[in-house]
Order: sequence, then structure tokens, then C-alpha cells
Amino acid sequence: MNKNNPFTVVKKDQLRSLGERKLIDTIKVWLGKTNPNTPYGIGDDCAVIPNSNSQLITVDPLIYGRHFDDTVSAYHAGEKLLKRNISDIAAMGGKPTCCVISLTLDPTVKITWLKNFYLGLKDTAQSYAIKIVGGDIAELKGSLAATLTLLGEKTTNRFLTRHTAKSNDLIFVTGKLGLSLPSKHHYTFTPRIKEAQWLVKKMYVTSLMDISDGLAKDIHSLIPKKAAACIYADKIPLKRGATVKNGLCDGEDYELLFTVKPSANLKLFQAQWKKRFPDTPLTLIGHMSPASKKNKTALNLSTFQGFEHLA
Repeated sequence: MNKNNPFTVVKKDQLRSLGERKLIDTIKVWLGKTNPNTPYGIGDDCAVIPNSNSQLITVDPLIYGRHFDDTVSAYHAGEKLLKRNISDIAAMGGKPTCCVISLTLDPTVKITWLKNFYLGLKDTAQSYAIKIVGGDIAELKGSLAATLTLLGEKTTNRFLTRHTAKSNDLIFVTGKLGLSLPSKHHYTFTPRIKEAQWLVKKMYVTSLMDISDGLAKDIHSLIPKKAAACIYADKIPLKRGATVKNGLCDGEDYELLFTVKPSANLKLFQAQWKKRFPDTPLTLIGHMSPASKKNKTALNLSTFQGFEHLA
């Protein structure tokens, strides 16, 4: 086979032998010093643009057959593309500002489908005061995919990232988890942008992210070194009909997952939350623990698998 051909039948040389998490770590090594440390480089829901100290940037695709199918209207597909990016900006406590969109299309895509897709984008952008400022279109037979790059900015004097939790911090989640596909939540969700902007102002909140690939996978991004996440099955907030496995593994929940200092006044925090966001459930699901002292009644998260790209 030509050495320039990008594909291989040798399993050990395929991307699937790494999986998404190891691939991201490997890309960091390949990029070397061109990839700055968090929050300016790879590893968070979005990145802070170097030398700006206030600008955020994130990018996410929407692929036909992967992120949506014929059960989802073109309008809702457009909504979902922008909302999943908004959720990333929210996950660092930011405010979305403007975006560009790249389309990869088969020439047989219906004009009316694409029109309704853009109407979904437009209405969502207007709801969040986002400007759509450019993009690109390319032809690829058999393809229908859109990639959106969204810029954002600080709403206070700090960003929250995935890498600042401490041992003994408490673990919270918003909303209810599981069954995102059958419930249609994967495209009807509301990004927790207001909730995140409120959390970033609370100095006892130590880390933050959104749940997109399932709690069981995403929690690993928050766990401090030499620590373990103690999450309890009976504390996980589930949608009606969902099992604990659904809540841990289904993904596309787009809820906030965050940690709070154990010294925080929890009663006051929870009361303030309920008053400010009466329609958004807030649940304490566990805590970070020194790895050597993990509670035996906590879930063994290694037995659950969230969504892993390329696996």
C-alpha cells in the first residue's frame, strides 16, 4: 500500500487502538510548545485565546448519521449545532458572541432542507444575541456535515476550567440524566448558559464542564491527581424510565457538572440556586476523595463506559 494512503488494515496502527482520550493526549505531544497550557490550549470545553485573557473559542461538528438522522428536522438540526457549541462556552462561565460555519455537502442535498437548517441557526443565534459572521462550503459526495466555530468572552474576572478541582470537593450536576435519544433531549435541550454565568461568580465553585459523552466518562476530566470520584447510584438524578447505567453512559445530556469547596455554606448555596433557577434541578451526587480512601459504597466508574469517539 502507498505510504501516503491515510488508511490501514493493521489494527495496532489504527486510531481505534487509542480511542479519543488517548488520542487527545497524543496530539498534545505532537503539537509540543505550540499547544499552550490550560486554559489556553487543548483539554477544556473551549480554549482561551492566547494573549487575549478574555476571549473564548470552541468548535463542534454536526454529522448526518452520527449526531442526527431523519427523525430530526432540518430546523432542529440547525438549533442543535449552535446549542452544543453554546454549551461549551457555558461550561467555562462565558458568554457567546459570534460564530462561523463550515458546510461539507453532497450536491443532492435539498435546498429546502438547507434553508430550514439555517432558519434553526438564525433563531437560536437571535435568542442568545450571537452574530453569524462567515463560513465556508465544500462539496463531498455522500456527506452532510456542518462544523461551527463559536467565540465567547468572560462574564467575570475568571474562567472555570476542568482542571482546578481539589480532593474533598463536592460534586454537583444540574438537570436529569439519561435517555437523551428517546426523550429527544439531545436536540431539544437548553444550554445552561445562565446557570454557568451565575456559578462562575461563586468563588467556592472550583471546576466546571458540561456533560456530552456521559457522566461516567466526563467526570474523569475533573478528577484531581491522586484522587478518585465517589459518586453514589442513589444520588444520580435520572429522567423518568432511565436506569443508573443510562444516567452514566448515554451522553448528550448537556448538563453542568461542577465541584464546590467542602467549606462552602451548602444550605445557603442550594437555597440561592433554587430561588434563582427554580426550573433547573441541582443535585449533590458525591465528592472527590484521596484515591487511597475511596468509599467502597461509591460506584466503580471503570465498569461503565460513556461515549468514546474512535473506540
